[in-house]
Amino acid sequence: MRKKKKIKKGRIVFFLFMVLIGVIISYQKLEKSKLEITNKDFVNLITEKTFKEESIIETLAKKTIEVSNPIKALNQNYQKYITTLPDNPKEEEPKVPILYFYNTHSTEEYSPSTYAEFSINPTVIMNNYILQDFFEKKGYASIVEESSISEILKTNHWNYASSYKASRILIEDAKNKYPSLEYFVDIHRDSLAKEKTSTIIDDKEYARILFIIGMENPNYSENLQFTEKINQKIEEYYPGLSKGIYKKSGAGVNGIYNQDFSPHTILIEIGGFENTTTEVLNSSLAFARCLWEVIHE
Repeated sequence: MRKKKKIKKGRIVFFLFMVLIGVIISYQKLEKSKLEITNKDFVNLITEKTFKEESIIETLAKKTIEVSNPIKALNQNYQKYITTLPDNPKEEEPKVPILYFYNTHSTEEYSPSTYAEFSINPTVIMNNYILQDFFEKKGYASIVEESSISEILKTNHWNYASSYKASRILIEDAKNKYPSLEYFVDIHRDSLAKEKTSTIIDDKEYARILFIIGMENPNYSENLQFTEKINQKIEEYYPGLSKGIYKKSGAGVNGIYNQDFSPHTILIEIGGFENTTTEVLNSSLAFARCLWEVIHE
């Protein structure tokens, strides 16, 4: 009798062990199958450019599209939409770019909860494409930096603290390739909790904005004046959105942030790690509007 109980108990233990192994293998397969998409694709998911009437959940839920590859499916959906638009008979001359969007800390992420079920993790890079799309519609050409800061650090055996040295290489290369560039925007994300990085303006949720100015470079005054103009616009149109301009200098602080490169170099933090893509999108568009007005003026 005892022998039978031992055999039964052994079978149960073996069964539970096999279940555990199955769970581990399934998890590893899911990890390997995570989508590898660019932030540009991700921005297309959350802007009106791709979705006129439907949300990502509703679109992916349709049986008529290939849900195993959301990006491919959504691009197919978008292609159907743009084929209905009239052709532009005029061939416009390409505009020279005047804006350069980049991220010294490009791996900073926002809250993935909105699209976690699709393994899509939004980073600060998404802001670049939102801004580029906005300015494109306003008739201004821009460049989005797509080179990897991490790769530059790895190649040169530099630590994370050398990120600004790495992004300086990219800025200089961009300027050499596109001499028309005048405005350089380095977009970051704050590390504070959501209650300090969020606000509601006219029943709309935003990720709060903070400007950083390095006081230890020869362009300090010019960059400060330029940033103050943008910040004033934000306070006028979106009161409470900006946390102001944080001036940094002294021991243990960068104090330059590559702002010696140009009198129109901006370092801006949009939201924090707990902010959603919707909040970030709203704030990025608000910043774009104010930056555009200052440049336009």
